[in-house]
Amino acid sequence: MIPPRLVPLLEQFDFAHERLANRLAGPVMDSGDGTDTEVGPMTDREYCWEPTPDCWSVRRRTDGPGPRATLLAGAGEWGRDGAAYPHPWPPPFTTIAWRLSHLTEMLALRADHTAGSHVLTRDDHPVEADARGAMAAFGAGATAWRRALSNVDDTALDTVGYCTYPHGSDAEEPFIDIVWWVNQELLHHGAEIALLRDLYRVSHH
Repeated sequence: MIPPRLVPLLEQFDFAHERLANRLAGPVMDSGDGTDTEVGPMTDREYCWEPTPDCWSVRRRTDGPGPRATLLAGAGEWGRDGAAYPHPWPPPFTTIAWRLSHLTEMLALRADHTAGSHVLTRDDHPVEADARGAMAAFGAGATAWRRALSNVDDTALDTVGYCTYPHGSDAEEPFIDIVWWVNQELLHHGAEIALLRDLYRVSHH
């Protein structure tokens, strides 16, 4: 039995996940009024497009961090621009690649720290070099998080530190607040990515 107060959060997550996945891959997306609008899949050039100078993005590890970044987070040949606290101010503008990598990492790691090994860190999470890989990784991360929520009961929802994710406030929050937080991350980063897709389309035609 899914706790009744979890049901609307799951429905919201499913809606946001499906909408962003369709916005990235097509062939159609929800236009916002319930009708389908054609959209092509994201390309590699769009994935790494830097609409402003000094963007943070994903980069080959051998090339080193980008402007004002001090590290490349993640595992593999590519990493995501980052810096230790305090972060640069004003915040760097980030590419679709950066935002999607951040979102995917959060979903995959929180899934692991809820219903998995409870040991994965950012250093274990692969950073995808291309659009196809990034979209597949996002889908896998969303699926893992949704599966992690499938057996959560009321006791778990009220448990502070139920999720042991080490890069957030999970140790200080009841789990239902973390579920809400993940939803708002998906909603707001999804909206940012959608806007960047629109800007890329109009600026490259």
